[in-house]
Amino acid sequence: MKQLINAFLAILITAFALMYLGSWMNSREGYSGGNTLTIYNWGDYVDPDLLKEFEKETGLTVIYQTFDSNEAMLTKVEQGGTTFDVVIPSDYAIAKMKEEDLLIPLDHSKISNLKNIDSRFMDLSFDPGNKYSVPYFWGTVGIIFNPEMTKGMDFTSWDSLWDSRLHNNIFLVDGAREVMGMALNSLHYSVNDKEEVHLQEALTKLNKLSPNVKAIVGDEIKMLLANEEAAVGIVWSGDASEIMDENDKLDYVVPEEGSNKWFDNMVIPRTAKNVDGAHQFINFMLRPDVAAKNAEYVGYSTPNIPALELLPEETSEDTRFYPPAEITDRLEVYDNLGKRMLAHYNELFLMFKMNKK
Repeated sequence: MKQLINAFLAILITAFALMYLGSWMNSREGYSGGNTLTIYNWGDYVDPDLLKEFEKETGLTVIYQTFDSNEAMLTKVEQGGTTFDVVIPSDYAIAKMKEEDLLIPLDHSKISNLKNIDSRFMDLSFDPGNKYSVPYFWGTVGIIFNPEMTKGMDFTSWDSLWDSRLHNNIFLVDGAREVMGMALNSLHYSVNDKEEVHLQEALTKLNKLSPNVKAIVGDEIKMLLANEEAAVGIVWSGDASEIMDENDKLDYVVPEEGSNKWFDNMVIPRTAKNVDGAHQFINFMLRPDVAAKNAEYVGYSTPNIPALELLPEETSEDTRFYPPAEITDRLEVYDNLGKRMLAHYNELFLMFKMNKK
């Protein structure tokens, strides 16, 4: 009997220990609300000191988790197993999250610092009236090039990429929207074009680019271009800024035919446990001093006008990364193409990659 009692007590203790461990792990995974705020963001996309400052000011404990693609983020939010209070998706992903009823409307009365955002970056097609999202960082897609390796070539047009002098000398980022969009723009079509004739024209033109393409790569494109493994790359402006910090020989341009202007915005998922804390965090990140410090740490373009005034002039006056309205007005945001058309874009991009091989 004594052995049975001891065995029962051991099982009971183990059960309580497992319950405690499960509760702790759920808390770390973002299941708890109260004094905890769970943020889901891109990797290395916020100054860690600002998270500590926010914790000190509010008394909230921040749990910070990261994702490496909008698709991975969407999958995790859709599954609902982990509760996030603030997520920072890109424009087209926000449109998809709205469509699937994954977001709650923001209470603008709790975001007084919203007034700091440049009006050019508000009320855009993916979220009219900014009902669900607030700008965090923004940028463009363009051409980064090494003037020493390209010997005076002009990259103000997408068509420059098809120059035979660039044989086996271009890196493309591994993104269907970016590469298909570049080809469509070079034909003076929209990055959101759905006309099959235009899409086939873009694929045909991409196939003609193949001899100049050294590789289609992911995040390693930054290291490869900084190390001068190729003369030219198609990249996001934020990546271009990082690459140029590593190698100041390089330059960046947005071609005159047009391109994509992208936005990463802060949103609150419908499953959020700490909605008040989420609004506090969003408002905190829109404070000019905070936004400026964050922009200096991350290296991407801030949409915050007062923050821009706090940045060094060599940053705020660099029109490659803070282009004027006459340039941004002719750039396009990626629309949510819908599952079928997005799958078709991916299929065409895959055909191009297979042709490259």
